[in-house]
Order: sequence, then C-alpha cells, then structure tokens
Amino acid sequence: MPHISCVAAYPLGPTEAEAFSIGELTREFGVTPRALRFYEEEGLIAPRRDGTARIYSRRDRARIAWILRGKRAGFSLDDIGEMLDLFDLDDDRATQRAVTAQRCRDRAEALTKQLDGLEATIEQLSRFADSLERVQEDKAG
Repeated sequence: MPHISCVAAYPLGPTEAEAFSIGELTREFGVTPRALRFYEEEGLIAPRRDGTARIYSRRDRARIAWILRGKRAGFSLDDIGEMLDLFDLDDDRATQRAVTAQRCRDRAEALTKQLDGLEATIEQLSRFADSLERVQEDKAG
C-alpha cells in the first residue's frame, strides 16, 4: 500500500506576501471558494474584509494547510479546530505538536484495525465467490 504524506500533499511554499486573495488560495490549495467560505463559517479561519473581498493572512494560509492535511488524514473539522486552537497557547506550539502527534497515532491505529477488518472481509468474499463458482462448475460438468 502506498504511503501518503499529508505534509507533502499541502506544502506551504515560501512567500514574502502578507495577504492573499481567495483566488490565490483556491489555486494554491486546489479548493473552491465555497470551501474557504465554509471554513470561515466554521470559525477555522478569519479573513479580514475589504468591502466584499476577503483578505487572508499568512496565519489563515497556514491554517488552511492544516485543515486540508487534517481532512486528508480523516479528522473531523471539530478535531481539526481543536488542534488549530492549540497553536495559540504560549508554549512555542509544544502542546499542539504533542496533541496532534497523539491524535495521528490514534487515527493510524483505528485505520489499521479498519484495514484488518476489510482484509478479512475481502478474504471471506473471495472464498465465498470461489465456492459459488465451484458449485456452478460441478453442475455444468
């Protein structure tokens, strides 16, 4: 099974820009404007407004990358929001890293159990299909 890196999937390239338009971020991350507006409605990002235009900060951009990584890993938006909120603690992100690492390990364990169950189901289905085909062959032969 190929290994999928969430970090590589949404890398943040270096930039000197301090502000980003919705169009810039939708192109960078391959998401729709509606997705960014939804993340805003959910309180995960907080772009400022210039009239009707949304202006996203470097912080918003980093949070979008985290959101997409978290979604790719199968976390709920509530879980992602909780992990993002830990960024604001005044501990150089130590708590955020520790909590996120543990949640990733827990998620990996749950997925491994799920995979084991799926592999067992696939094996059962294959054996059942084989037995049905043998019955069919016996009747035809």
